[in-house]
Amino acid sequence: MSEQTFELKGNLFTLSVLHLFSVDIIQLRKDLDEKISQAPKFFIGAPIVINLAKLQDSNVDFAVLKQTLVDLQLNPVGVCNGTESQNGDAKKAKLSVLNYSKDSAKPAPSSSTNAEVVEVEKEVYLPPQIVQATVRSGQQIYAKNRDLIVLGAVSHGAEVIADGNIHIYGTLRGRAIAGAQGYEEAAIYCQRLEAELVSINGSYWISDSLQGELWGQAAQVKQKNDSLEITALVKG
Repeated sequence: MSEQTFELKGNLFTLSVLHLFSVDIIQLRKDLDEKISQAPKFFIGAPIVINLAKLQDSNVDFAVLKQTLVDLQLNPVGVCNGTESQNGDAKKAKLSVLNYSKDSAKPAPSSSTNAEVVEVEKEVYLPPQIVQATVRSGQQIYAKNRDLIVLGAVSHGAEVIADGNIHIYGTLRGRAIAGAQGYEEAAIYCQRLEAELVSINGSYWISDSLQGELWGQAAQVKQKNDSLEITALVKG
């Protein structure tokens, strides 16, 4: 008997969703290029799903749209919330049609007397990873399966990533990505918020979305309703 060469399974991955409000691809390219330039490393090769919910009465040139995203070093993988006609045109452009549901129903517990054997992986607690100094431009720090504590600042062009929470005792000027492996309860805490980008569990804001009343202040960032929420960091 020959050895098994593959196993095909379903899985869930975090994808960025591009919500289109206009079919003006020239303007879209200009606006996207401006956004991407603020955090280019974060977006390079990022898989993108195109949400057509706001354009269901419009004709979309999917071939041009797809090439535009590729030219911007994004990776368009499919569309969602399109009409039957739009889905057909998207398939012709080699884009997948994805079913999108914000609230996925969870199966109810079985009442059967036949008990199922479920293997549960025991969680292993790892102490936080501590960086004793400032994270300089061009550096990337990744705290796998743990929190990350930075006792200094995070400079412009630097990136800190953690599967858990991120605590920054100085100024956050670079990029901070918490809950990198899907932990939706993760948070980012910093003494001064001036970030290029913050992200939690796949939801992200870049600097122009952060420049509100807490810009330059002590703040905490959490995920809420598939978006982000920034609140003041309470000091003792």
